[in-house]
Amino acid sequence: LYGNVVRGSEVEADREFDKLGGPVDRDEWFMTPQTVNAYYNPGMNEIVFPAAILQPPFFDAGADDAANYGGIGAVIGHEIGHGFDDQGSKYDGDGHLVDWWTDADRREFNTRTTRLIEQYDAFVPRDLRDRPDQPHVQGAFTVGENIGDLGGLSIALLAYRLSLGDRQAPVIDGLSGLQRVLYGWAQVWRTKSRPAEAVRRLATDPHSPPEFRCNGVVRNIDAFYEAFEVGEDDALYLDPRERVRIWS
Repeated sequence: LYGNVVRGSEVEADREFDKLGGPVDRDEWFMTPQTVNAYYNPGMNEIVFPAAILQPPFFDAGADDAANYGGIGAVIGHEIGHGFDDQGSKYDGDGHLVDWWTDADRREFNTRTTRLIEQYDAFVPRDLRDRPDQPHVQGAFTVGENIGDLGGLSIALLAYRLSLGDRQAPVIDGLSGLQRVLYGWAQVWRTKSRPAEAVRRLATDPHSPPEFRCNGVVRNIDAFYEAFEVGEDDALYLDPRERVRIWS
C-alpha cells in the first residue's frame, strides 16, 4: 500500500511538472467525477459539478421539482454566488484578478457581510453545547461559504417561483411548494459526526457545520417565515431588521 501511494504521488507530481511552460488547459477539472461536491474556480470563471453530486439527496430525476430546486438548485446557486463573494468578487469575468466593484459597492457589501459574520460567530453546534469551552463557528472564516449558502437558497427559491409561471404549486403530502424547496435544502445537510470531528471542522473547514448551513440560512430568508408561519415565539425567528440580504 505504501509503495502504491508513493508511486501514485510520483506520477501525479510528474504530471504537474509537465504543465510548466505549456498552455493552460481550461477543460481540466480539479475534482474527480466520483466526488460528491461542486466548486467555483474564479481564475477560470467556471463552475463544476462532478457526476457524483447528481444523485439523491441533491438531485433525483424522479423527485418533485421543488425538492430538486432545494437540493441541486441551491447548490448551483451557491457556486454561482461564489463569483461574487468576499474572494470571487475580486476577479473579473475573464478570471483576471481585478477590483471591478465601485467603492460604494464594496462598502455596502462589507456592511452586510459583517452582520452575517456576527450572526455566525454566535453559533455553537448542538452536540458541543455541553462543553465548558463552548466552541463557536468562526464567522469571518466561513463567511464566503455562508454567503454562497444564503445566495444559493435565495436563487433556488426565486427560480422555483419563476418555473411555476402562472400555475399554482401543487400540494404534495400536505406540503406546499415553498415548504418542499426548504425541506429539500434541509435534507442535503443531514449528518452525524463525533464531537471531536465537529471541533476539528470548526477550526479547519471554511464551511459552517451542517445544522447552520440550514438553520443559519433560512432564518434570514422571508420565504421561510411565509412557508412555515414562523413567528416571534419560534426559536429560529429573526427580526426583519436583523435579516441579512447580501443581494436584494
